[in-house]
Amino acid sequence: MRTARSAAAVLSVLTALLSPAAAHAAAADHHAAPGDSVTLPVRDALAALPLQTENRTGYERTKFKHWTDADRDGCNTRMEVLKAEAVTAPVQGPNWVLTGGSWYSPYDDRYLDSASKLDVDHLVPLAEAWDSGASQWTAKERELYANDLDNARDLIAVSAASNRSKSDKDPGEWLPPYVGYRCQYDTDWIADKTRWSLSIDATERDALTQQLTGCPDRPINVTLAR
Repeated sequence: MRTARSAAAVLSVLTALLSPAAAHAAAADHHAAPGDSVTLPVRDALAALPLQTENRTGYERTKFKHWTDADRDGCNTRMEVLKAEAVTAPVQGPNWVLTGGSWYSPYDDRYLDSASKLDVDHLVPLAEAWDSGASQWTAKERELYANDLDNARDLIAVSAASNRSKSDKDPGEWLPPYVGYRCQYDTDWIADKTRWSLSIDATERDALTQQLTGCPDRPINVTLAR
């Protein structure tokens, strides 16, 4: 990951010292660029997301090229996530096939003993990203989004059942069945949208605002991807 610029370091200090409202203003005044690091309370991060009506016109999943092998080690993005998130390391066989191992699925609070029982979920789904601004990106930007290994929040190994229940829904339409994970889920959703400069619609904003009333207003640190 790239090193944050000195201005970003100043922003982090301001965020830590100022009231939430002042920190939000400082973040808004900082003309952040890709590679900059931004730190602010999650509720301020939510308030800072641009509000726009979603538009799915033209969306096709194939417009987000995945799973790629960016480092050309023979292991694609999905396999990289499965290896990184394993509770018990699997055995890697020919063609990077994983056998054995165990994983924890935080969406539904389950342990799984086979990679075949897991999906690697885009926390903010590809269709949701398209609706929220990715329709205006280049093909390369969409590819980078779909294979983002630089931020552990973006891609997450979960049970196939929970991922398919979620589909392309936002937090106003779907939340993890495991109640104990919902605050983390909402916080990570906001962090991901901040990282990729994605917008939010009114229903989504209102749902997240309500859900966060029962969650700590914890600071998020985001390295901007765009």
